[in-house]
Amino acid sequence: MSFSLAIVGRPNVGKSTLFNRLVGRRLALVDDQPGVTRDLREGEAKLGDLRFTVIDTAGLEEATDESLQGRMRRLTERAVDMADVCLFMIDGRAGVLPADEVFADILRKRAKHVILAANKAEGQAGEGGYFEAYGLGLGEPLRLSAEHGEGMPDLYDALKPLAEQFDIRSAQEQPEVDVELTEEEQELGEGEDIGGASREFTFDKPLQIAVVGRPNAGKSTLINKLLGEDRLLTGPEAGITRDSISVTMEWNGTPVRVFDTAGMRKKAKVQEKLEKLSVADGLRAVKFAEVVVVLLDVSIPFEQQDLRIADLAEREGRAVVIAVNKWDAETDKSNKAKELREEFARLLPQLRGAQLVTVSAMTGKNLDKLQEAILNAHAIWNRRVSTSRLNNWLGAMTEAHPPPAPGGRRIKLRYMTQVKARPPQFVVMCSHPDELNDSYKRYLINGLREDFDMPGTPIRLYFRSQADKNPYKNKTKSTPSRLRKHLGKDRADAPKVKKQRPPKR
Repeated sequence: MSFSLAIVGRPNVGKSTLFNRLVGRRLALVDDQPGVTRDLREGEAKLGDLRFTVIDTAGLEEATDESLQGRMRRLTERAVDMADVCLFMIDGRAGVLPADEVFADILRKRAKHVILAANKAEGQAGEGGYFEAYGLGLGEPLRLSAEHGEGMPDLYDALKPLAEQFDIRSAQEQPEVDVELTEEEQELGEGEDIGGASREFTFDKPLQIAVVGRPNAGKSTLINKLLGEDRLLTGPEAGITRDSISVTMEWNGTPVRVFDTAGMRKKAKVQEKLEKLSVADGLRAVKFAEVVVVLLDVSIPFEQQDLRIADLAEREGRAVVIAVNKWDAETDKSNKAKELREEFARLLPQLRGAQLVTVSAMTGKNLDKLQEAILNAHAIWNRRVSTSRLNNWLGAMTEAHPPPAPGGRRIKLRYMTQVKARPPQFVVMCSHPDELNDSYKRYLINGLREDFDMPGTPIRLYFRSQADKNPYKNKTKSTPSRLRKHLGKDRADAPKVKKQRPPKR
């Protein structure tokens, strides 16, 4: 039975550090300044033989209005309501502050189970705060050091009995599945495929999607609308998202994991260390994604930074979908759509044929079309073409437009095969591959897109010389061969014949 554990507490008490330790990876951004975490981040945690979902939350602050801190607090309170167990962390070095007492009262009323922990409690500096924690009335506190891993056995001992309770409850809630069928029902069921065709993706290995774009393009709002709930923090302020947060959902039977990333500004404007970490986290999400959704703002589409982000996704070999957000605010939709398509074709020729979808994250308009475009882009990204079809196609392409003949020597394209998918990669064996110009390579790549229905996906085309397969190509010659260089036509191993001098006259 898997249960959920929400880590809650004031800002900068070490929640994200403990989260990273439990999941075994550096998923959450960690910095000395308070308030780094703003969204809810989930991860699969391991502690001994326990397996559970851990939730990293924003630091609790005394704000209840519509400010950024107020919205962050409401998200954290929602995590408290959803979680099976709450781990309430205080700073052992700072001791119990008035805000800790306020939040202890909230947890006492709202949380199902609360475990109290004094973090940063290693050494004598943390002893005072550890003993102060008893006064919160939440039972005996744990003494932890998330940074150094101290106190993990105590946390295991606190979670183990709760995990056993959840196991018992889960067993009682299991539906009855042992039923007897009549002979007629058994005959009807024989040979039928239950549940339809097998899916390519599972919840353990879902389709990975990254949503990227400039700050305030509406990435978090879009994902919340796809998810059907306000999981991610949103608002009019630019740059709210800092971590790359992932959420898992299902689209028409396809499990997907969507990554919300921090807005990417021009490099010259990124000065703060924390923003650099956030952008690096977003770039990492692009590298691990299978499909990248580049989200644009319809009021200022295809800015220089948008083009850089789209080009980055293409260079990383990811399937790309362009989504233009805030479409509900556009008045002249017909002319704007035509203008967007023309700019897309002109400014991003490397993504020729990729789908462009206009959406409204606020109202949910055209999100079904966006989902369809993403699944279609992934199918194209996975496409494979048989070697026989490729070589028939190559013959027709070279006949229609022969390769160049630099220096009067015609380059011969002899053989072609696909060596990889995700993205599609092809190798052509030919003569003089170094002399093949870029325009002819583009001619072949565009032909692959059109003739094998691969619009928009990155295509990698490599040219190799057949001489590269010669095992003796780079082999040094033997010693007798070096001797022949000096002896001319004479054999190096032939016995030398002493030349006779002509007789004296």
